[in-house]
Amino acid sequence: MKKSAPWSLPPSQRAAVTFFYVTELSVQADLRFSLPAVHTTRPASVVMSGTAFVYDEEMTHYKLLWTDPVCEIEVPERLTVSYEAVKSAGLEQRCEPLSVRQATEEEILLVHSKEYLEAVKQTPYLSLEDLITFTQQYGDVYFHPNIYHCAKLAIGATLQLVDSVMTGKVRNGMALVRPPGHHSQRSEASGFCVFNNVAIAAHYARKHYNLNRVLIVDWDVHHGQGVQYCFEEDPSVLYFSWHRYEHQRFWPNLAESDYDSVGKGKGAGFNINVPWNKTGMTNSDYLSVFFHVLLPAAYEFDPELVLVCAGFDSAIGDPEGHMCSTPEIFGHLTHLLMSLANGRLCFVLEGGYNLTSLAQSVCQTLQTLLGDPTSLLTGIGSPCHSALESVHNVRAVHQKYWGCFKHTAESTVSEPSTKRCRVEDGEKKEEDKTEEKTEDIKWPEPLPRPAPPVRTVVVITPELDGSLPEGCQHLGEIAQTYIEEAERLRKEHFEDMTHEKSLECLLNIVSVLGKIKSEEVRNGLVMVPDVCASVSCAVQHALNSFCDRVLVVFVGDDVTVDISSGRVLLVQFCSKEPEGVTSHYHVPVCLRKGMRCRASVMQAVLGLLLPLAYEFGPGLVLEVLAGSAGLEVSVWAQISSLLQGLAQGRTLTLLQGCDGDVVRATCASLSGSPAPSLSPLGLPLAEDVEAIESQRLRLQGQWGVLLNTI
Repeated sequence: MKKSAPWSLPPSQRAAVTFFYVTELSVQADLRFSLPAVHTTRPASVVMSGTAFVYDEEMTHYKLLWTDPVCEIEVPERLTVSYEAVKSAGLEQRCEPLSVRQATEEEILLVHSKEYLEAVKQTPYLSLEDLITFTQQYGDVYFHPNIYHCAKLAIGATLQLVDSVMTGKVRNGMALVRPPGHHSQRSEASGFCVFNNVAIAAHYARKHYNLNRVLIVDWDVHHGQGVQYCFEEDPSVLYFSWHRYEHQRFWPNLAESDYDSVGKGKGAGFNINVPWNKTGMTNSDYLSVFFHVLLPAAYEFDPELVLVCAGFDSAIGDPEGHMCSTPEIFGHLTHLLMSLANGRLCFVLEGGYNLTSLAQSVCQTLQTLLGDPTSLLTGIGSPCHSALESVHNVRAVHQKYWGCFKHTAESTVSEPSTKRCRVEDGEKKEEDKTEEKTEDIKWPEPLPRPAPPVRTVVVITPELDGSLPEGCQHLGEIAQTYIEEAERLRKEHFEDMTHEKSLECLLNIVSVLGKIKSEEVRNGLVMVPDVCASVSCAVQHALNSFCDRVLVVFVGDDVTVDISSGRVLLVQFCSKEPEGVTSHYHVPVCLRKGMRCRASVMQAVLGLLLPLAYEFGPGLVLEVLAGSAGLEVSVWAQISSLLQGLAQGRTLTLLQGCDGDVVRATCASLSGSPAPSLSPLGLPLAEDVEAIESQRLRLQGQWGVLLNTI
């Protein structure tokens, strides 16, 4: 091989490296590259806030130097367009810069072999002809004289993000990096990936912060085989991937990308593959997999850190994915992950080749990490048969590994359907036509997601005044218009309400809902003397004044809500079964030990409540707790946090007879603090699973997202 001078760029072309933390401050960037510091485990008492955003323009300074139809879609504009979208959306303005660094060889060797590293280190010195020859030994990748430098920056940026999250400087963050990483293997570049950024980050986090459990969520449209190979025998890392598969006919065309690759040895059960066996998957399909596969396993696993291989080629319009999920769905998927690991999430860019949907999806994800209200989703319903088949099979093969799947009805893997090969050319040609149409698909630009100036307003007893978290405010003086509305509501619907405390409670509820309607506040909490009367008042006023549908989540045994109009969905967690329930709009979840078994409660939340809620699409969420009802504070906080992904965060919480711990936890969740970890959940009670399954079967004809088997 003929060696040339080391690759270098003129100083005028070298971009400033920028690493932003989300705060309300603006601090001048420190642009110096720095070596990694020595870290210790983050103290549990550290309170995290803020979101990190990593962008390094230097990573745009490589590109394909020869003709290769496979690789031509991997372009520098993937980063620049995404960054400009973040900037124009005003997200950059909320960021604080911090220095960034390149990865060390020691860090690269956490995943890759010494021989492979030494080979890649030579690429800056190769001629164009030698670069082509070097590239040809790998699959679907290209090298450039500057790619080794950029690959080290991609790892370094990812590790800086991990450090910032784990030391409590920020709560979560996103790194826009290039080259991507999840296909790269120990001694092999693959699929545009040189080094495996997220796999290195997982090893690094475990080593430097003594972590026992790391969750990797890979929503790229391609299987991250490099991540799977790295951890398939490791029970400390749970790797989840959904990916276009099409019965092994889509790249990387591996048998081990199918649902029955569950890990090896001690790692058996810690590798979850959800194969997409057709294109055109929608928001409903993605939510179905989260509700019925990923989230149940993730909560049982109880990660201490969540790393996301954030590939947006799974979004609409992408030439690789050919899926139909809109950019808004990634904001919701992000929200559903934010209650895990005490909120410690790191998103690292992987694929995404439609520059429009890529940029939109990046912004949707980042806005959710920042705590902005999620967008409204419409048209959520049944997953397609192919997606449902994959969900069914994944749950079946993982029954023996996960308690959340263990007590479900015995199901057999449908081999003839999922393992079949296409034998008719006509079927293949028809799918090709579908893909051609998908590339030209148009979709509306995501709507703005403005946040009200006040996150949470509360009406609580005086003795709890000193415990309000940041972001909470007292209701304060009540406007005359709300007094008039409350009196009108009383005369029309609650004429018998004359007790002073009841009238005061009605006025507080009307006032808080009025502020939610006018977008002065996002959500509110009211302590009430009579929870049943208060629920009726809140539902009636909300339906009359500003929303079409109300979701009521009631924890307690006695509640009366008019559900006859189909505009109210009541999900009731109770200890005794209500009599004569036949409506699809009243869902009683009767658990054997009431609310004392955390695993049972979360099984009902993930498998019943959330699917129902997302398909119902409420304009307001009314969450109600009548006393503690045996419910652990941490579980209630989880429920409250998860529900805020609905109705653009418009939530009213009513509490009766709850102690200070419950009130403080609720205020914290409403104001955006991460819900506390539930610790490993253990097994749900068999009787509870039976009761939950009975409700699911009763309702799945009306509510398609409840389907989880074929």
